[in-house]
Amino acid sequence: MSNVTTPFSKLQLLPQEETLELLHKKGDLFIGIPKETSYQEKRICLTPDAVGALISHGHRIIMEANAGKASGFTDLEYSNAGAEITNDVEKVFSCPIILKVEPPSIDEIELINPQTLLISALQLKTQSKKYFERLAAKRITAIAFEFIKDEAGTFPAVRALSEIAGTASVLVASELLANTNGGNGLLLGNISGVPPTEVVIIGAGTVGEFAARSAIGLGANVKIFDNSLTKLRCIQAGLGRPVYTSTLQPKTLLKALKRCDIAIGAVRGKNRSPIIVSDEMVKQMKPGSVILDVSIDMGGCFETSEITTHDNPTFIKHGVIHYCIPNIPSRYSKTASNAISNIFTPYLLKIADDGGIENAIRFDRGLKNGLYFYHGVLTSKSVSDWFGLPYNDANLLIF
Repeated sequence: MSNVTTPFSKLQLLPQEETLELLHKKGDLFIGIPKETSYQEKRICLTPDAVGALISHGHRIIMEANAGKASGFTDLEYSNAGAEITNDVEKVFSCPIILKVEPPSIDEIELINPQTLLISALQLKTQSKKYFERLAAKRITAIAFEFIKDEAGTFPAVRALSEIAGTASVLVASELLANTNGGNGLLLGNISGVPPTEVVIIGAGTVGEFAARSAIGLGANVKIFDNSLTKLRCIQAGLGRPVYTSTLQPKTLLKALKRCDIAIGAVRGKNRSPIIVSDEMVKQMKPGSVILDVSIDMGGCFETSEITTHDNPTFIKHGVIHYCIPNIPSRYSKTASNAISNIFTPYLLKIADDGGIENAIRFDRGLKNGLYFYHGVLTSKSVSDWFGLPYNDANLLIF
């Protein structure tokens, strides 16, 4: 039996399997960035460099004049990056995509066109039922950037801002310890022959980790408390050195609070931060010591905490200085803006490359996790439970 081979030229003429390549049609984004109007909000969601990167990909950006001024970015920088600067607020809010750091106010929602994509923070605890009803009436698609997850399943925006809050809390505490601010005159540093400053950190999350890094770097003696042994192990590994850790046992915590010069509260809760330190425990702290309640945006974990502002950041109770500002990262607006911009930019480019928000949400579960309104339909179970509003599962709306 002879071996018969088919010439290559004839093979080319044989029927071949057809391969279909599915392409996402790239879309051009038209983005509006209004000036933040929330009280003491100084951050902006895109830096001039980020704007330049988006413009170079063929997208269009309109910004309200002086939108980046509080963050240290001028209109000239944005204009040189390719953005269009305008004083017309309505023109900015008429764009198909609106980027904000803080959620828009009710008045700002009225300026937004129907079917707009809104990307901002949600800040559920500060919202009203009317806010969500107005978003629904405008059939807006809304994404809360603090609920977007990355590939590792973490929340990049929350982590970035928590890193800033943790580091800043120690720097602020160092200032408050000075005699000029009513403190006990201690320097947060390791001076030869002088006992180190005592810092107690309640909560071993990202805020606690970065507060500990900063305090240890300055030479303080740090004690960390948390009820999660896993978190305590992780923070030990993350710091790369032995550090005092303990579960939240009242007697042990009280002993540490009596000796400490700085107490930092960084405990989160599901709906409200649990009160860990009672009024009686604060009474037993040293006069002139400092409390920084970073959890104040969720009610605070010190019973004596009350919300303060950047204009009047502190008050004294039981001889202890309290610093309870809910938006600490805004104090360092340029750093915070860079951090937020680093998160926004890749997602915006992804939305464009996928051909629009529908495709981007369909293929990216982490982005879908931030979705709380889809064409006016509420898709967040948390919002539904909090305000008693009807909702639909996003997976049933986006195929």
